[in-house]
Amino acid sequence: MVFSDLDLSRQLERAEGLACLEFAKARSCLNPNSGACWTECAGTYAAFDGVDSPVTQSFGLGLFEPLTPASLDTIERFFLDRGAAVVHEVSPLAGIATLDLLCARGYRPIELSSVMHQAVDPPATKDENAITVRVAAPEEAALWTDVSARGWAHQNPELQDFLRDFGAVSFAREHSLQFIAELDGQPGAAGSLSLHGGVALFGGASTLPELRRRGLQAALLEARMRYAFEHGYRLAMMVAEAGSQSQRNAERKGFRIAYTRTKWRL
Repeated sequence: MVFSDLDLSRQLERAEGLACLEFAKARSCLNPNSGACWTECAGTYAAFDGVDSPVTQSFGLGLFEPLTPASLDTIERFFLDRGAAVVHEVSPLAGIATLDLLCARGYRPIELSSVMHQAVDPPATKDENAITVRVAAPEEAALWTDVSARGWAHQNPELQDFLRDFGAVSFAREHSLQFIAELDGQPGAAGSLSLHGGVALFGGASTLPELRRRGLQAALLEARMRYAFEHGYRLAMMVAEAGSQSQRNAERKGFRIAYTRTKWRL
């Protein structure tokens, strides 16, 4: 049995933190003038991917070492020197002392998320049907990015350019794989999987509006679980807005809430 304790939180937060660092690394490789960079201080990973990027934040604050005013100064300066807001994803397992220091500094909570996990079990027998899922080949970067962006931007078409850019960097990130699901040979859904320290982190998956409710999301999840199991990963992770439909969907698929995490902003 996997318990929702400090050790689990460290494992999960480290996996997501590494995924964010590698996103910043990929951005830096694709665009050396972007200023994308990363640092580590007192066991905390901090990534900068631009002032408006959701990747620009820290992970693991107070979780691996006690948070001190001096170390918090250093982490804050990393963001402030680049003109970015100071944002931290903080596990409740970081403890009261960490939260007390943030409050004393004038931070405020801006988001709650459910960090979920489940064991990666042996894959079920693959059904033969009209849906196929595969890892996208390097030459399919544009295809994967297009499907992902169109799925996410259905309700907010003004975000298309941002999502395509974000998807291109995600595709180039190390230790991550991008999956495409097809229905009768037509690409209809896209999802990602990041692999770090024994944790398989399931990134958000999107489906084209015209192909929703056809089983593509379930097939994507199963295929990524199968890949993780076959490559020796035994712990799956997913993050969703607390109480959201995405959280409920994940729970229906067997994910359990490990803890509710708070995002703090200075």
